[in-house]
Amino acid sequence: MSAVAHEVGVPLIVDNTVPSPYGINPLKWGADVVVHSTTKFIGGHGTSIGGVIIDGGTFDYGASGRHPGLTEPDPSYHGLAYFPALGHGSYIIKARVQLLRDLGPAISPFNAFLTLQGLETLSLRMERHWANAQRVAEFLVAHPQVRSVNYAGLESSPWHERAAKYFEGRGFGSVLAFEIDGGREAGQRFADSLQLHSHVANIGDVRSLVIHPASTTHSQLSPEEQALSDVTPGLVRLSVGLETIDDILADLEVGFAAAKSAT
Repeated sequence: MSAVAHEVGVPLIVDNTVPSPYGINPLKWGADVVVHSTTKFIGGHGTSIGGVIIDGGTFDYGASGRHPGLTEPDPSYHGLAYFPALGHGSYIIKARVQLLRDLGPAISPFNAFLTLQGLETLSLRMERHWANAQRVAEFLVAHPQVRSVNYAGLESSPWHERAAKYFEGRGFGSVLAFEIDGGREAGQRFADSLQLHSHVANIGDVRSLVIHPASTTHSQLSPEEQALSDVTPGLVRLSVGLETIDDILADLEVGFAAAKSAT
């Protein structure tokens, strides 16, 4: 993807929120710019909304003629043409001196403090997230009420080999999805009945989270539109947290028992 982007003169920008900086370094694999929602794993505790941009400082914005916002004079900044005047760091400098100035997306000091507190434990938390998620995926694969599991840590996954490469053997992520027997009603009962898992649309929290997309995030779509989004009636998404794995699995069994009564 990096090669294709550079061939046509555009930077490759990667959203690395789900792997986290501890999981994957996209700059190593050809990305030019990386973005994160710090609301998720970096902050960790679901207390603060924020985001970051990391500019690799390697992309030539003047070569293709496709980026006039960087190569032509900016009348709001004394006619400065960010590139080449500011070199390969022109992208992130423009983001600070023009876009931040005009749009104001600056994190508050207290939210910055909470985010930095979370960042200090990122490596420890991610290792626990991934270990728990692997156990959950293996539990789901063996469960009689589960039709299929989407998780790169399973050797049967079509993404297993690539995930092992880009995570460099550290793990496979902590967000997974599975298809439960019984369709929409079973999936909804499963999510509603869990006690340890929080029923929210967020991911990347220290707490285990569950969502049934067909009845929540994608409920305004028609069945045909949901199918186009790969949202099946019995699809359940989990963001596996840091709790003791036995407690997580016990809570999932509560959900399966509730779902069974719907079939």
